[in-house]
Amino acid sequence: MNGVYMADKLKILVVEDNVMNKILVKEVLTLNGYEIIEAKTGTEALKVFVTVRPDLVLMDIQLPEMDGVTAMRVIKSDKKNKKIPVIALTASAMKGEEEKILNAGFDGYIAKPIDTKKLVELVGTCLKGK
Repeated sequence: MNGVYMADKLKILVVEDNVMNKILVKEVLTLNGYEIIEAKTGTEALKVFVTVRPDLVLMDIQLPEMDGVTAMRVIKSDKKNKKIPVIALTASAMKGEEEKILNAGFDGYIAKPIDTKKLVELVGTCLKGK
């Protein structure tokens, strides 16, 4: 493996309460050279931001305690975090849903079941230049 990434891996916060989805995302992104930080709830994600500023966030929409839209808005309301891309992960793939999610303030959208190729491409696009 190329040692360039090893010293300074880009950090991705995965906010997902479904264990299988979390394992899939973590495996795929780890294999692509990213460091993964995990949170199960929107509230937990906000706590992570106090100690670690990830380069990107993958946020499930349906979460216990605080939903993903609310958590994303709280994260983005801090001007230090405005440039951190937040990609929505959602099982809701109905027509018009992607537009609704992007209009809510997310920087990208991945429907479940997760297409791993699309996931890697979108993460790469959002992190280009970092």
